Amino acid sequence: MSVFDHLVAPVSLSARVRIGLDLIERGEIVRGFRQLARSARGGLAEAQYWVGRCYRDAVGVPESRAEAARWLERAACRGHAEAQHLLAGLHLQGVARPEPAREPVAGLFSEAQSAGPDYETALQWARRAAQSGIAEAQALVGYILTSGPETLRNPVEAQDWYRRAAAAGCPQGSLGLGLATLWVARDVTGQRKAAVEILKAASAGLPTAVYLLGVLTEFGIGVAQNFEAAAQLYSQTAEKGVPAGQMRWGLALLEGRGVERNLVLGESWLRRAALAGEAQAAAWVGYLYARGGELPPNYSEAAIWFQRAAEQGHLPAARTLAQLYFVGAGVERDPELAKHWLRVAAEQGHKASQADLANLVLAGGAGSQDAVRTRHWFERAADAGDLVAAFNVGVCLAEGVGVERDDRKAARWLRRAADGVPNAQYWYGRMLVEGRGLDADPKEGRTWLARAAEAGIVDARVALAEMMVNGRGGTRDHKAALALFEAAALQGHVGAMFALGALNDGGHDVPQNRAVARRWFREAAERGHPHAQLMLGRYLVRGLANITDLEEGRRWLEAAQGAGVAEAAPELARLPPDGARLAATAVDTSASAA
Repeated sequence: MSVFDHLVAPVSLSARVRIGLDLIERGEIVRGFRQLARSARGGLAEAQYWVGRCYRDAVGVPESRAEAARWLERAACRGHAEAQHLLAGLHLQGVARPEPAREPVAGLFSEAQSAGPDYETALQWARRAAQSGIAEAQALVGYILTSGPETLRNPVEAQDWYRRAAAAGCPQGSLGLGLATLWVARDVTGQRKAAVEILKAASAGLPTAVYLLGVLTEFGIGVAQNFEAAAQLYSQTAEKGVPAGQMRWGLALLEGRGVERNLVLGESWLRRAALAGEAQAAAWVGYLYARGGELPPNYSEAAIWFQRAAEQGHLPAARTLAQLYFVGAGVERDPELAKHWLRVAAEQGHKASQADLANLVLAGGAGSQDAVRTRHWFERAADAGDLVAAFNVGVCLAEGVGVERDDRKAARWLRRAADGVPNAQYWYGRMLVEGRGLDADPKEGRTWLARAAEAGIVDARVALAEMMVNGRGGTRDHKAALALFEAAALQGHVGAMFALGALNDGGHDVPQNRAVARRWFREAAERGHPHAQLMLGRYLVRGLANITDLEEGRRWLEAAQGAGVAEAAPELARLPPDGARLAATAVDTSASAA
C-alpha cells in the first residue's frame, strides 16, 4: 500500500478498498473488513464485491449466503462482472432470503430460511458475466443450459459457451466441452475429441475431470484402455474426496483391477464413498456383507448399508432390503416394512420390484391398492411398447389383479407380449390349450408352449411334455417327453420328478427301469409330492426295484395319507402290525394306478 493511498484514504473509496485488502492479507482481518465495508456503503462496486466475498467465505464476519448475495447483487447491478459470476453461483446453490424480523433484535440471530437452487436467476447473472468475458461464467452458463431444468436446456448453445470458456483456458470449460462432445459422439473420432478436452481439465487438477479420465481409461473410451493408469487416477480422486472416485478405487482394490487386490482396503474406500453420499457404494458394501465369500457374511451389517443406499434412492438396494425384511435376515422379520420398501422402488419405476409386488398380490399378500397400482404401472409401460409390461397386464387381467378378470383382454395382451417374452408364450399357449379367452386350439397352443420350452421356461417344458405323453395337440412322443421332464427336474420342478418316476415305472414307450423310477419318486417325495410319497411307499413295502423297507415304506404311505391321497389307506391296511414282510402280490403297482 502506497503513502498516497494513506493520504487519500479519508476521501477515496477505492483507496479504502486497497487498504482493506492489504490489512486482510497481513492478517488484520477485522480492520480490513471495516475498511471494505465503509467503501461498500459508499456505493463502490469493487468494495461491495469484496464485502460479498467476505460474507461468502467467512472472512472477518460470520458466513452468510444471504448477506453475500445482498452485497454481490449491489455490485452486480453496477456492472461488476466478477460479482455477477459469484452471484450466479450463489443462486445455483440456493440463496436464502431473510424473513422480516418482528422484533428489532431478531435479525441479529436469525439466518435466512433455506431455499433451493434458482436456475433462472443464476442463468441471468451468469450470462451477464459471460458476455463480459469471464471464462468461469461462460462455463457456468454451459452447465446450466446442460444440466438445469428442462425448460432452460439448450445443448447447442451450451456447447458454444463451453467452447468459449475452454478457449480461454478455463478447466471447467474444457470439462464441460468434453462431456458435451462425449454425449453426442457417434464414433471413435468423437470420443477422442471429448477425451482431449477432459484431459486438459484433468491436467489442470480438476478432481471431477481426473475421475472422468479414469473412467475413460478403464473402459478405453477415446483413449487406450489401461487398468493400471485408471486405478492410479481413481486413487488420486479418492484422496481428493471425490465420492465416485472413492467408489471406483474401492472396486479396483476389491477386484485387483489394475492394482494389487486388497479386500480390506477396498471395502474401506467403499464405506468412505457411501458415507459421502454415493448410493451405489453403499449398495456395494451391502452386497459384500450379504454374499460373504472371503469376508464373513453379516446380514445385520448388510441391512444397514442397503437401507442407507435405499434412502439415497438406490432402487435395487430398496428391493434387496425388502427381501431381507421378508425372510428376517439380519433384521427382525417385518412383511409390512418389506412391502414398504418394495413400494418405494416400484413407485419409482423399478420393474423387478413392480413384478415382486404383483406376485405378492397374486399370492394374496398385498392389498387392493397395491393391486391397482401394479396394474397401472404395467399398463403405462405396456402402452409405451414394453413387452414385459404387456405380459404383466395380461396376467393381471387373467387373474383379476387390480381389475375385474377378463380372459379375452388377457389373451390379447399375452399374444402381443408373446412375440418377445417367453413367459408370455407359455401363458398364451396354456390359454389356447384351455380355451380361456379364445377358442380352444391345442395344436396352436402346443406350438407356443414349444417356443417357451425352448427358451427354458420350466412350466412350459412340463406342460409340453404332458401333451406329448397323452398326444394332445399333436403326436405322442414319450421319449421327447422324457427329455423335457428331465430338463425340468434339473430345474427343480417336483412334478417333473414324479413324471420321470411314472414314465420309468412302465406302461409307456420308454423301457421300464424301476431303479430309476424309485430314485425319481424319492426325489419328488422328499420335496412333498403326495403321489410320489404313495409310489415310493409302494415300492418299499412291496420290494420293487429289489429293495424292501417296510418301516420306511409305512412312513411314506402315512405321509401320502396325511396329504389326502385316498389310495394310501388300503396300502397301509395291507401292512401287518408286526411289520412282517408282505407276501408276494399280483396287485398292479404301476404309477398309472396312482
